[in-house]
Amino acid sequence: MAKQARSFAVIGLGMFGGTIATALAAFGDDVLGIDLDEGRVRRHADQLSRAVIADARDDEALKEAGLADYDVAVVAIGEDLEANILCCMNARLIGVSKIWAKSFSRTHHRILSRIGVDRVINPERDMGQHVAETLHTPFVADYVSLGNGYHVVNLVVQEKLAGQKSAEIAQRGSEKVRLLGLMRGTVYHDCVDASFILKEGDRLLVLGTRENLRQLADRL
Repeated sequence: MAKQARSFAVIGLGMFGGTIATALAAFGDDVLGIDLDEGRVRRHADQLSRAVIADARDDEALKEAGLADYDVAVVAIGEDLEANILCCMNARLIGVSKIWAKSFSRTHHRILSRIGVDRVINPERDMGQHVAETLHTPFVADYVSLGNGYHVVNLVVQEKLAGQKSAEIAQRGSEKVRLLGLMRGTVYHDCVDASFILKEGDRLLVLGTRENLRQLADRL
């Protein structure tokens, strides 16, 4: 049975919101785009299921756009703090079950959380943190935050580590660091065999707290 597409309403079709909306549409999801700017709406009209000119501060306009019919509302308004907050409040009052919203500051983040936004995103801060992590440890190709202080990092095996056993790498961490597996080219290996021999360019998937992962990276 084919997976049923989810429905998303993206409010604010600037660079951030427009990218989210078109990417979701490319995945085959039902996407409604809403913006007060006619030019933005026109640019995305052919890529989305629907694109509507509407003022997000007006709950009646959002109702007429059919916002309540969508599974998730993504409030991506980036220029107007008042419009951002009012839109989130309107989406909740209209009955949207899940709301994601862009924030600009810690105070804004707190406000959005208190009015019931399910997930608050600060793209500049999050991307800045991501860039800093990878700059600090050049052989960390990528990482994912799992919450509660835990991350999965993708470590690229350098020449000096080639020929070592996977168990030797894990032992350089602490009890809070766990080697999940590795990618060799396009093939995944789960590393259950502790004697697995590493090759330069392998990508290790390691789970742990940020502090313990940094300690492991320093030891490598």
